[in-house]
Order: sequence, then structure tokens, then C-alpha cells
Amino acid sequence: MNDAKRAEIFRRLQAANPHPTTELKYTTPFELLVAVVLSAQATDKSVNLATDRLFPKANTPTAIAALGVAGVEDYIRTIGLYRTKAKNVVALCELLLERHGGEVPRDREALESLPGVGRKTANVVLNTAFGEPTIAVDTHIFRVSNRTGLAPGKDVDAVEKRLLKVVPAEYRKDAHHWLILHGRYTCIARKPACPGCPIRDLCDFKDKTPAPETTSAERPARRRAK
Repeated sequence: MNDAKRAEIFRRLQAANPHPTTELKYTTPFELLVAVVLSAQATDKSVNLATDRLFPKANTPTAIAALGVAGVEDYIRTIGLYRTKAKNVVALCELLLERHGGEVPRDREALESLPGVGRKTANVVLNTAFGEPTIAVDTHIFRVSNRTGLAPGKDVDAVEKRLLKVVPAEYRKDAHHWLILHGRYTCIARKPACPGCPIRDLCDFKDKTPAPETTSAERPARRRAK
């Protein structure tokens, strides 16, 4: 795929969604950090249901640390791996209080030193909370990048490096959200919605889902020759 095609892909995604953002509910960088940690191997919908219960009760490092692991578990037990996640959330709260005055650091190394926070989570926080032009490659973005030919790579690190190299600078800050939403709702795993895809003609994927055949009832009646 050439640079002109890549630029046109993002131009169209931007036109369709000028101000993309995460589907996780949050009001502060700290709430976002907790939500992203909870979202590992879970859907945004399930995380939002849990944080709708948790955040009204505790939405600061001090308040969540005071709940303790068992207390956090009570609010998030509907999420997979909730016991491990509760331990990580309480531990990261304690470290935020100890090392950063209770504030979420705008620094990759500091973020990745927190329990439950890896490169992908740090990228999401840096991008969504602080506006940094990072790209967190999840399963959706990995699939879209490889399937379309936008930024193919063997693993998430390779795809991230490729995306940072080929995505035009003016689109880089929002690229993460455009790609994840495209993968979540259009370029889905099993049967991508190619017929209605806004970048169908720019995509390198050979086995595109065909448009549904018109039924006899939908076909316009033929006019008989006189």
C-alpha cells in the first residue's frame, strides 16, 4: 500500500468520525487508567458496567486503596480475572500515592512500572488522557493493519512501529481510535462488513465479503416489450 492510499484511508475515517474517542467511561486520567487496566480480556461494555458501580463510591487512588482488594472485588466481580485485576488496581493506587502524589504520570516508563500496566495500556492513557500521538495495538488494530495492508506485521510491536512510521502526522493522534472502531464495527474478525466499508476500494484484502444478492422480490419488474 502506498502513502497516498494510507492518507486517503485516514481522510475518510476522519470525515466519518471527526472526533473519535474511547468507549470506556471516564472523567479523569485516573479513572481512564483504572478502566483500561480492567479492560484486559474484557469488553468495554462489561468494564463500564463495573465502573458505573465503582467510581461513584471510589474514583481516586486514596479512595480505592482504602477499599482494599476485597472491597474492589465486590464492584468488579462481573469482569474476567477480577481477583488479579483488583490486586493490580489497589497496588497501582498505592504506588501512585507513594511515587506520584496521587497523580497519573505523563511518562511511559513511570506508567509501565505500575502493576497491571503494560505498553498497550500506557499507550492508551498517553493518547486518550494526554493527547500524545501513540497507537495502542490491540487485536482489532492488529487485524485491520494486516488485513487492509495498512501496516502489516507479525506481532503487535511490529505493527505499532509500522503504524508510527506510515500514518501521516496530521492523523496520528486519533489513528488509534479510528482503527479500533473500524475493527470493532466494520472490519470484524469472521465476516467483515466489506459492502458498506468506507475504505473498501483502498483495502488490499482479497477475500472481501461480497454484497448480498438481490432477491427476486427486490429486483425491479422487467417491462415487457410491446
